[in-house]
Amino acid sequence: MKKLILLGGFAILFIACQSKPQRYFENSTEIETLKSGIKLYEQQDWASWKANFADTAKIHHNSVKGLSTDETIQNFQDMLINFSSYGFEDEGSFTEMVVDIDNETWVNYWGIWKGILSETNEELVVPVHLTAQFIDGKIVEEHAYYDTAPIINALEAIEAAKMAEEMTAMDEEE
Repeated sequence: MKKLILLGGFAILFIACQSKPQRYFENSTEIETLKSGIKLYEQQDWASWKANFADTAKIHHNSVKGLSTDETIQNFQDMLINFSSYGFEDEGSFTEMVVDIDNETWVNYWGIWKGILSETNEELVVPVHLTAQFIDGKIVEEHAYYDTAPIINALEAIEAAKMAEEMTAMDEEE
């Protein structure tokens, strides 16, 4: 009986010590793909950026509506035309990969985006959170969250200044 209890204790200890599958990663090919996508965005290499995504990928930037890669590229181009330079800071950025309970692979990125407005040379600083789901090495879904208010406010201020300048010029002509 003593041997049976001892054997049962070892069996319980053995089962309890079984390792669980790794679910958290600081290094992976998916992390490198996401990081390369950030660099490609900074370089405006849209064809290479798009190659990181599955053909059916849905991209959600501050929206529940998913856009295609082509629609997202157009949105990027429309915004970035206002900047003389822009990019993500390496210092303070953080990237991780998790395999969730449903066995889905997600890469999370936290970083700081900085851009210089062409019209005013004003620097805008925006914290960004990005999360992307990967299947077979491709991004199938991406969510990005960032405060667009500083960008919108700065662009509206530029437009208001242009309108005021036009109004002044019109008044002077009269």
